[in-house]
Amino acid sequence: MAGTGSNSTAEAIETTREAERIGVDACLLVVPYYNKPTQEGLYQHFKAIAQCTDLPCILYNVPSRTVTNLSAETVIKLSQIDNIIGVKEASGNLEQVAKIINDTREDFLVWSGNDGDTLPILALGGYGVISVASNLVGKQIKEMIDSFVATKTGRAAEIHRHLLPLVNALFIVSNPIPVKYAVNCAGFNVGKPRLPLTEPDEKTAAFIRDTLKNYKIDLPV
Repeated sequence: MAGTGSNSTAEAIETTREAERIGVDACLLVVPYYNKPTQEGLYQHFKAIAQCTDLPCILYNVPSRTVTNLSAETVIKLSQIDNIIGVKEASGNLEQVAKIINDTREDFLVWSGNDGDTLPILALGGYGVISVASNLVGKQIKEMIDSFVATKTGRAAEIHRHLLPLVNALFIVSNPIPVKYAVNCAGFNVGKPRLPLTEPDEKTAAFIRDTLKNYKIDLPV
């Protein structure tokens, strides 16, 4: 899945077409940032991108980074477009998530965009998570989801509670600074963040290292 979203509709269309040309399976389309479109502008933006491609398109609502929230009503309207197949919801607004799940077509999927919201969104009828923490503990997140699907809610909740301190540590400063540092610490060399992101300061780095000591890391290193 390629991230082909932009705050320029024309640029997003061009990137999405290029992604399709090189053979990706789906596109992730973030809400336009900085220019603060209206809900009608958001609808027209995503509609235009979806109509330029045969690929499945997943919306990405993350108002903490884009400023603008993609409303439930707009998602519901966009879900009527066949190749808009779901949304990565990182608003943290469970009421909004519930409305989307309730009022979109049956095969429209809602993924959590916040690791800490995964289990609550599953409980509302969500599908899963597009995750940060899975770079470190993906097998454990999979076990949590599988446990929930198998109606082993106690086990799912136990894993969720266990992982929350790690999730919080991975957002102590802007993502992906902490997870990139943590993956390096685990022995998988992914290098430094690109500017304007920088490596964590020593106090933050020490907190991340101390948190990692409490977890089994899934990476094959």
